[in-house]
Amino acid sequence: MDNLSFLFSIYIKFFFIMTPFFVTTVFLSMTKGIEVSEQKKLAVKVTFAIIIACLVVLYFGKYIFDLFGITLDAFRIGAGALLFLTAIDLVQKYVNDEPTCKGDIAKHAVVPLALPVTVGAGTVGALMVMGAEMKKISDLIMGSFALIIAIITIGSMLYLSNHIEKMIGRSGLIVLSKVTGLILAALSAQLVFTGIKNFLI
Repeated sequence: MDNLSFLFSIYIKFFFIMTPFFVTTVFLSMTKGIEVSEQKKLAVKVTFAIIIACLVVLYFGKYIFDLFGITLDAFRIGAGALLFLTAIDLVQKYVNDEPTCKGDIAKHAVVPLALPVTVGAGTVGALMVMGAEMKKISDLIMGSFALIIAIITIGSMLYLSNHIEKMIGRSGLIVLSKVTGLILAALSAQLVFTGIKNFLI
């Protein structure tokens, strides 16, 4: 049961730090006017790009700490600050209803949809911190599993974005995106407070 709780809590964190509802609204804006089949193909490509990018950061982020001599707590504070800026941006951002790119939409799978829309600076920082906190191999394996499931969940949202838009509307997605911003603000505050507390102890 402890492992299940750990898995679920990590899954929830991964899910929200990748701002799924904002990503869905951006995806809908960028793919407006193209065939649904092309939209679904792009969703699959974006999902794979996000998985690769996130796993690289999760597994190798801690070596960056060693390379530059950065302490985990210092990075917690920095990542928390970046994540907080992302949260503010989510709450304030207006998502344009007009398509932002035309032509061969497939070339936008990695940039900007995977990086930096889904995996932005705040997300990278949070992933590096969470990866460095997973000292045991078992925790890292479970964390990787939770991360992949979270990304597949977001990929499914992109794949079914047309249906989601019909169900709750673009305005509903924007509202959920702003709620995600509030949750991100709380997660970022926790990262900063933990980093400061560990410095003071």
